[in-house]
Amino acid sequence: MVIMDSLLCPPLCSFNRFSFSSAIHLLLLISTFMSSSPKTSVLCKCKNPPAIFNFGDSNSDTGGLVAGLGYSINLPNGRTFFRRSSGRLSDGRLIIDFLCQSVNTTFLTPYLDSMGSIFSNGVNFAIVGSSTLPKYVPFSLNIQVMQFLHFKGRSVQLVTAGSMHFLGDEGFRNGLYMIDIGQNDLSDSFAKNLSYVQVVKKIPSIILEIRYSIEEIYAQGGRRFWVHNTGPLGCLPQKLSLVQKVSDDLDPYGCLSSYNDAAGLFNEALLHLCEELRSEYKDATIVYVDIYTIKYDLIANSSNYGFSSPLMACCGFGGPPYNYDIRVTCGHPGYQVCNEGSKYISWDGIHYSEAANSIVASKILSTDYSTPRIAFDYFCN
Repeated sequence: MVIMDSLLCPPLCSFNRFSFSSAIHLLLLISTFMSSSPKTSVLCKCKNPPAIFNFGDSNSDTGGLVAGLGYSINLPNGRTFFRRSSGRLSDGRLIIDFLCQSVNTTFLTPYLDSMGSIFSNGVNFAIVGSSTLPKYVPFSLNIQVMQFLHFKGRSVQLVTAGSMHFLGDEGFRNGLYMIDIGQNDLSDSFAKNLSYVQVVKKIPSIILEIRYSIEEIYAQGGRRFWVHNTGPLGCLPQKLSLVQKVSDDLDPYGCLSSYNDAAGLFNEALLHLCEELRSEYKDATIVYVDIYTIKYDLIANSSNYGFSSPLMACCGFGGPPYNYDIRVTCGHPGYQVCNEGSKYISWDGIHYSEAANSIVASKILSTDYSTPRIAFDYFCN
């Protein structure tokens, strides 16, 4: 280890490839600059937090990969908050951890964690590497929903038998169902050398799987949904280090425009899905959260938030400009890591640092990026 000092549907296909990035750039130029030390927590008086059921990938995996497959996620992962490896791909807390803290509930336990687990506050089905397609492959979104169905049936049985570690019918009815998935579908498609057009053509199928999942949860009595869109894929150090770049594919901040435009199209389709479901399910609350704009603003205006080298990983190998080498990733022999307390947005080239996650969470809690503008603690019972 080396310590570094600083380290398909026609409407979709006909979308102007550069219009999404251009719109984002314009919004950033006309927005008011944030202070260098933004508020990172919100005072909450939530006395009866909802049970939270999370479906997703590594962005919200709180230890499922380690518990389910025994995969090692070594230090320095977890060094900032937990002071040990917690199974999270970050130096500390994830966005979902901050959201849980904002409503005074404990961190979510992975569904596959069998060691002393208590699921009275909900359960986390998210697993590193998960996507929506292909289906029936561990741990795709539909598999996570199938796990939920099993968990719900067994949990109600155990509560009826007197268990205090699980949830009864009321907990599921009043629960909050969070969905944060889709990044890997896009990322894997680009990794297979599919063209931009080919990747875009897959988006309707990805959205359809998310629809099926929400419909299944709704059929089980779920009425509260919190849906995150995907972040700026083209700004990840991993992508920037692996992709053969050409100057006309880089935006003003050094991110890959084609990757970000694909993410933008996915997000547009996801927003449309949430609007459709909201009109169909009049008794449901479906909140769409624009994670993309939050994260892109963090990168574009990194210095205003106190961050340096917004496209460089804190933990990785190779040094500037990205400090990412697929052969020597964070926590594996030979990795380099920035000093603890350094202000980096990217932790390992793919996932965000706790400092960045804290700011993203605070912006989510502001409701400025939510449609409709419903506060997270609205779901307190």
